[in-house]
Amino acid sequence: MLEFYIVIHLFFLLWVMFNSFCLPTLPSISLLSSSPLISVLIPMRNEERNVERIINVVKSLTYHNFEVIILDDHSKDNTKSLVQQAIRNDKRFKLIEGKPLPNDWVGKVFACHQLSLEAKGDFLLFLDADVSLHPNSLEHCISSFDTDTGLITGFPKCPTNNILSRLLVPMQHFIVHFHLPIIIANKTKISAFTAAHGAFMMFQREAYEAVDGHRSVKDSLVEDIHIARQVKKANYYVKLMNISQYISCYMYESSKEVWGGFSKNIFPGLGRNPLLALFLSLFYAVVFVYPFIISLFYSFTYLSFVLIGLVLAQKWTVDVTTKQTSWNFLLFPFSVIVTLLVLFYSMFLQVSKRGFSWKGRTYL
Repeated sequence: MLEFYIVIHLFFLLWVMFNSFCLPTLPSISLLSSSPLISVLIPMRNEERNVERIINVVKSLTYHNFEVIILDDHSKDNTKSLVQQAIRNDKRFKLIEGKPLPNDWVGKVFACHQLSLEAKGDFLLFLDADVSLHPNSLEHCISSFDTDTGLITGFPKCPTNNILSRLLVPMQHFIVHFHLPIIIANKTKISAFTAAHGAFMMFQREAYEAVDGHRSVKDSLVEDIHIARQVKKANYYVKLMNISQYISCYMYESSKEVWGGFSKNIFPGLGRNPLLALFLSLFYAVVFVYPFIISLFYSFTYLSFVLIGLVLAQKWTVDVTTKQTSWNFLLFPFSVIVTLLVLFYSMFLQVSKRGFSWKGRTYL
């Protein structure tokens, strides 16, 4: 039994290493023949804790030709006043107020749609308010575009500040590196092979308009993946890149937010398909949790250490590639267990018709 698992996990480790190698990084040197206008578009709803940081970060960008449009999406805290204070008289910034949310739209998607209508740029960069950027980020990103590249996106470095975020947040990186053939995702226009992260999505304007922008995914809770697929269907490439050297995302402040955010996304991210969710749950339990059980409780031998090392090495490879906390891989079996618990809770929210709640709104 252990020998079989060792062979399987040796193959998985080689696959994860190969996939990580195939994930391109942003170019370290930017050689720009021109400086097209970039519209930096930031939707905000109850983001008072992030306002000062994100605006100061954007002000520090070294790229000289950009505009910033911020939408206050009916915030119930001091987001709007803090934005006004932070931007002061900087003419690069514009604050707009969100319109009432239509019944058939998801809140963030509608906010992004409104931002796009105000944007004048040749490139549209959608940022979440909890993102932090290296000052040279825009130069490196725009240098990554080819003429037939419609979208550049990637999973940022995600600092974690509580146990639940340590368990769950880095798993999004692992799932992509383990399941998605990155070379196929980046080198073909096959829409099924696509991943994206809504915290950082940079579109060529013509590609964004070709898919009718966020209107094409207006009712999606995982609009980042769905709009990326639309871009591919419109005959553009989508580049999934390792942006962790330049982009960070402080996704959740509390364990409650971590649980709420992942339970909102995980089952919809599987297309709300219960059979697929059950299959993946069984796969992860058998492949990633069971080896620890049999190694630690039934067969505590040299081969047990080899098997555990191979399993942990897969997570370590991804964590190092994406610049996560170096020792976080040691929590991997617990991360898998908690991920499965969140998945089942997300399925429960769907089946019970309670819906998925986020920032004071509930979506069925």
